[in-house]
Amino acid sequence: MPNTVGFIGLGAMGGPMALNLVKQGFLLVVHDIDPVKAERLRVAGAAVADSAEAVAAAVGRTICMVETTAQTEEVVLGDKGVIEGAARGHVEIDVGEWTGLSLAQARRRKEWEIVQSHPSGFRFPGGESFMEAQTRMTAAVARLVERHRGGTIVAVSHADPIKLFAAHALGTPLDLFQRIVIATGSITVIAWPRDVPGVLTVNSVDGQLTAYGLA
Repeated sequence: MPNTVGFIGLGAMGGPMALNLVKQGFLLVVHDIDPVKAERLRVAGAAVADSAEAVAAAVGRTICMVETTAQTEEVVLGDKGVIEGAARGHVEIDVGEWTGLSLAQARRRKEWEIVQSHPSGFRFPGGESFMEAQTRMTAAVARLVERHRGGTIVAVSHADPIKLFAAHALGTPLDLFQRIVIATGSITVIAWPRDVPGVLTVNSVDGQLTAYGLA
């Protein structure tokens, strides 16, 4: 159900955000460990799932609004977590057997040097290659652009997926995509007026977007 949105975490921030999405006409499937909070959304018109896994299995995209990194890890990777129900296009990068590793642990793997210097030749054990991830991402963004032609689309992700898409838009070879720097909380702006994207800024951290037509 690509037009249905999942929402996990209905607390002080998540609850009002989810209610606003319902008011704007979005079809929501929600989950919270507190059934009282979930009931408020059910009354407003959302469907309620009994686990994060059930949310991910029912929707095309999922918003997670919990308080701590530990809670996020549990929602995504824990028992009946998002990873169990998410379709392939729902996952940023399928890292296969590396799922759950911290960055420090990943860096200790013998394959890490290949990830950094020759990513086009690397496939995550039991997962996908960077080429497959990039192809999947660019196709997904192209569908969003076609659906919202002339509008502004906000996509939120981790650094490597953003770098992969920026590399595609810049025409940068895949083996050089790790040279692109994406800081935490930074903004990359890409215009797509026709069939070819144009990169307006990469890794902007000053929050000034008016020069790009974004307030």
